[in-house]
Amino acid sequence: MAPKYQRILLKLSGEALAGDGQYGIDPEIVQRLALQILHVKELDVEVAIVIGGGNIFRGIAASSRGMDRSTADYMGMVATVLNGLALQDGLERNGVQTRVMTAIEMHEVAEPYIRRRAIRHMEKGRVVILAAGTGNPYFTTDTAAALRALELDTDIMLMAKNGVDGVYESDPRLNPDARRYLRISHQEAIERNLRVMDTSALALLRDNNLPILVFDMAGEESIEHAVTGDAVGTLVTDGPSVFAGEGK
Repeated sequence: MAPKYQRILLKLSGEALAGDGQYGIDPEIVQRLALQILHVKELDVEVAIVIGGGNIFRGIAASSRGMDRSTADYMGMVATVLNGLALQDGLERNGVQTRVMTAIEMHEVAEPYIRRRAIRHMEKGRVVILAAGTGNPYFTTDTAAALRALELDTDIMLMAKNGVDGVYESDPRLNPDARRYLRISHQEAIERNLRVMDTSALALLRDNNLPILVFDMAGEESIEHAVTGDAVGTLVTDGPSVFAGEGK
């Protein structure tokens, strides 16, 4: 299979690493993700990854219970580093060269994020895991992923969801008849408040015309299918909206 995209930014939720549990890191899930990323690398695709930390700590949730918001957000950033190191271990045990880069300096465990160095790592065939968000409180990992996707000149941002196979016109858990979009524009997703990602991140990608593919990461080859352009999930890009089953 030939890849449709040559350089991608993969956004992974931290919750996905917990597997069936509500907390922590499931080694089996890490291994499954590592194998999927290995298969993508075998297609000669350059890969950067931004990973969340919700399986360990959620800053917004903690601040809502009275913790100082900045402190809570910094704790959430550290949680993403833990996930990044776990994913690095899984990748390297499968023979994939990996670099963890952080927006907050942690020299003993990771490199500081430098844009040109990150690009060079990808050009040399290494997977770059970008942790600690933007390095600033009040910004989510969605915003960090959008920013890094643009900084690193990626072709697309892949949003691997946990149990969600795309963008729907309404919540499919509440409305069984809700239709899934095959394609939708950034602007319409914002106007309809479809919660593809944080509105600020979505607007940033809209303003810079970078497409997003929202898909379910549950399948064993889901990331590979997304990279090769198979009809999975929902593509957020310019143009009229199309529902699944209506054609392209």
